[in-house]
Amino acid sequence: MIYLDNLATTQPDPRVLEAARPYFESMFGNPHSAEHAMGHRAAEAVETARAHIAALIGARPQEIVFTSGATEANNLAIKGAARFAGTAGPRRIITLATEHKCVLESVRDLAAEGFEPVILPVRQDGLLDLDRLRDALKTPTLLVSVMAANNESGVVQDLAPIAALAREAGALMHSDLAQACGKIPLDVTALGLALASISAHKFYGPKGIGALFVRRRPRVRLTPLFSGGGQERGLRSGTIPAPLAVGFGEACRLAALEMAGDAAHTAALRGRLVTALQAAIPATIENFASAPRLPNALSLRFPSVRAVDLMQACPQLCVSTGSACTSAEIAPSHVLTAMGLSHAEAGRTLRVGIGRFTSAAEIDGAASLLAEAHRRRAPLAGGLIDLLPAEA
Repeated sequence: MIYLDNLATTQPDPRVLEAARPYFESMFGNPHSAEHAMGHRAAEAVETARAHIAALIGARPQEIVFTSGATEANNLAIKGAARFAGTAGPRRIITLATEHKCVLESVRDLAAEGFEPVILPVRQDGLLDLDRLRDALKTPTLLVSVMAANNESGVVQDLAPIAALAREAGALMHSDLAQACGKIPLDVTALGLALASISAHKFYGPKGIGALFVRRRPRVRLTPLFSGGGQERGLRSGTIPAPLAVGFGEACRLAALEMAGDAAHTAALRGRLVTALQAAIPATIENFASAPRLPNALSLRFPSVRAVDLMQACPQLCVSTGSACTSAEIAPSHVLTAMGLSHAEAGRTLRVGIGRFTSAAEIDGAASLLAEAHRRRAPLAGGLIDLLPAEA
């Protein structure tokens, strides 16, 4: 197998597994059982991990709240801020059409509670038009949520001016950092963020754990999503999974040390793959190549074969389609269509995520597999591309 789906999830770094393993086996105490040595040892390990997480994103340890991942963190940030504000302040919540579904659905869910969702379009390069945001902020706004880097296109937003506009309008600024964290430098304090979400498994940490940055000065107030023992400053009740927290912290420590090297490695392999595919299939397009992108992210559009057909022809290659597939139909990606691609173009797009452990040989192998699959499938495609759903 050749794994090139690192935007979906990453292989845990062996050093992460090594750090976490003792907390599954011999040091398995509950970190909230501080009355005995086993619990105290687990609690110390969790706090060390919290410090590594905070250091990676320019926060303070007490501003890090553990969650099960970025989806929970995004829900807690958006719904928690809205429900704490209640009816006392602005009701408008602004986000982008290209956000992750958990952000879009969280914002839309709040409409039933009397809030006003505003979903702004993006330019064809995936970036937010600041004038559109400025206009939207003329109506009093509670929260602006804009992701740092897109999970399909890899396009990186310039968060600092976005956060500045939100701050000037008196709105909280939240960002989903899940794709960007560990891959590009981030400083939540310098960026002016009030809330930020991250997920360990996107950068070689364990699945099942993430965190929400909650600014303390000036303090951001949230209503928790569920009730319990009041852990994590009362914002996220439940036992912290110490092994996962330790692995998360180690992934952050490694990212701080190796981010620049990872970026150079993955960017070079991305260029290698594009060069090979465009030589073999000259009409292949690197989507959004002129936009600022994550170094490991690649959106490829093929000239005459649907992405899902290429994937079926290359079962040993792990990539993902730019479209959400069901057994009955191909639904075009909301991200790609929001960025100006037609339904047919979105259907011919593959998402490739290159990682820390990807080799040049794997890139060459992937290029050969895709080129051969395209050569074999193209004569069969005929006019099938024209049978995809018409553009909206």
